[in-house]
Amino acid sequence: MQAIASSDLTWAVFSSVRALDCVGQSSVDSECLESVARNEKSVNEPRKARRKEKDAGTTEDPKLYLEEAALERQLPEVDLRMLVDLPPGLDYNEWLASHTLALFDHINLVYGTISEFCTMTGCPDMTGPGLRTYLWFDEKGKKTRVAAPQYIDYVMTFTQRTVSDETIFPTKYANEFPSSFESIVRKILRLLYHVVAHIYHCHFREVALLGLHAHLNCVFAHLTLLNQRFNLIDPKETEILGDLEAALLGDSTSSSAPSSQTLAIQETPTTAT
Repeated sequence: MQAIASSDLTWAVFSSVRALDCVGQSSVDSECLESVARNEKSVNEPRKARRKEKDAGTTEDPKLYLEEAALERQLPEVDLRMLVDLPPGLDYNEWLASHTLALFDHINLVYGTISEFCTMTGCPDMTGPGLRTYLWFDEKGKKTRVAAPQYIDYVMTFTQRTVSDETIFPTKYANEFPSSFESIVRKILRLLYHVVAHIYHCHFREVALLGLHAHLNCVFAHLTLLNQRFNLIDPKETEILGDLEAALLGDSTSSSAPSSQTLAIQETPTTAT
């Protein structure tokens, strides 16, 4: 069966952001930038010093994405909830495919805007909030600690290869989705969630300075509500951004904040499908 195009979905996700961008743009961005500037000193601490603090069990950097100014332009929750609800008569796999393609495109684009700040030396580990560290399995099945840009390249390469595979994401008439399609989508969304978590944790300052925080919040809300609707990502993965989820969506069912203990998430080989 043919997966529906993501262009309409892309427009629906970002239409509310575009509308909000036209209202109070300068004052909101000014507040956000001032908030970021107040925290700039702690954010710009040398990476090596902060890694030593983390190893010693001290608190992590301030969460700039939870500053009130950064949350000023949150999206109407009801609109996004309607967006992720499965329409009557539409195939479930086609619905998952369209959202997965849209989220991949958006996350890839957002990361691309700040990728020059995500370097092998600046981000020697793939980390997220709560001192979480993500590990990858190489082609030989060996668990590997890689720098964030390398990890994210693995994620994007794997996802691009998967969504371009006609046997997995069919686009031609009469081609069917594989029986394992939902599990493949679960893996893709889990990996994309890692990328979003890293952006919030390590690069939100750059995102805010570029004026893209509302767009990033939109993508996160989309991914979060899709997960809430269909239970696609393990709660142990999403708990690290539970505070942001509650702040943006006001969801009282959000997971509690994770402990400060460093966690390692194992990944499947880059050659896996």
